[in-house]
Amino acid sequence: MIIGYARVSTDEQSLDSQTDALSEAGAEKVFSDRVSGSKRARPELDRMLEQLRDGDIVAVTKYDRLARSLKDLLEIVETIRGRGAGFRSLAEDIDTTTPAGRLVFHVFASIAQFERERISERTKEGLASARRRGRIGGRPPALSVAQKDEVRRMRDEEHRGIPEIARLFKVSERTVRRA
Repeated sequence: MIIGYARVSTDEQSLDSQTDALSEAGAEKVFSDRVSGSKRARPELDRMLEQLRDGDIVAVTKYDRLARSLKDLLEIVETIRGRGAGFRSLAEDIDTTTPAGRLVFHVFASIAQFERERISERTKEGLASARRRGRIGGRPPALSVAQKDEVRRMRDEEHRGIPEIARLFKVSERTVRRA
């Protein structure tokens, strides 16, 4: 039996194109999750894996629908294989039921992991470059230097409590504690 798995990251995204493609590919049953691929806790994926039988084929439209990291992808595909099932990715034309398909799967998965790592490196390089030019990312501080001084003065000299100071400055108690 061909069993489909579809995933989108948010509730606003639609699963329709994936489920349509999986049905066209012969999937008799389709499991779907609405959760980030970086999260391993995916109820429908787990349910699908539990129901796999010898000879089944798990199909996805693209292998990144199954996992975001090479480690997770390999673990999930190994779980599929351990249940006697195969894995097929429609977009990349990968079919792990054949030796050539297994080779192509491992090559593609390695390339995808490499590209994610390169994106991360380029992002870090860009942020470091911006910092060297004096640009600091992130949101602006909730309290200015003068306000932080006033927070400390109110606490030390006026003996005001953190909750009261937080209300006065309209910030969280944690922000006051950090000041």
